[in-house]
Amino acid sequence: MTEETPGFEEKPDVPSGAAADDAAEAAEASPAEESTAAPAGDANQTAGLTAQLDQTRTALSERTADLQRLQAEYQNYRRRVERDRVAVKEVAVANLLTELLPVLDDIGRAREHGELVGGFKSVAESLETTVAKMGLQQFGKEGEPFDPTVHEALMHSYAPDVTETTCVAILQPGYRIGERTIRPARVAVAEPQPGAAPAAKEEKSADEENGGPEEG
Repeated sequence: MTEETPGFEEKPDVPSGAAADDAAEAAEASPAEESTAAPAGDANQTAGLTAQLDQTRTALSERTADLQRLQAEYQNYRRRVERDRVAVKEVAVANLLTELLPVLDDIGRAREHGELVGGFKSVAESLETTVAKMGLQQFGKEGEPFDPTVHEALMHSYAPDVTETTCVAILQPGYRIGERTIRPARVAVAEPQPGAAPAAKEEKSADEENGGPEEG
């Protein structure tokens, strides 16, 4: 009889080749599973980055639009302030010069009567030069057509030597600053003599019919 060693059990013999094959199969299966999981993770990460990029672009577009709108409002504000500043200055200058018009009228009357002499003449000329630098312009001349937008008729008459309503005398000169009239010229006007123009036309027609005026 053969004696058996206690504590040891006999195991079936396993070929060494089979164990190596199982290990190789396990090693081959593991990379395949990792390669399958890796593309899915990259796709999710790419989608997340794309979403963040879209959000960033949207926020940038909104901030850019806000900045452009703010810049446009600021430019409009600057133009409005500048326009108001110029308007306020023009009104202030016009008010000041309006208060000086009676003085200028006195200077004009003194010049007409030959009383503008000596120190008074020097002061008057200095004042006229100063107001001219401030933009004050005098207008209104005898013989110019009457314009109700810049003339104020204080006297009216008829004259045979005018063909339209004409300023025949300047009672007070007008003044303007640029295109703004601060006082119209106060004038005496004359209109054509009633019936004078038709008579002149009839005389001209008669001359034309007779072949022109006779020569002496």
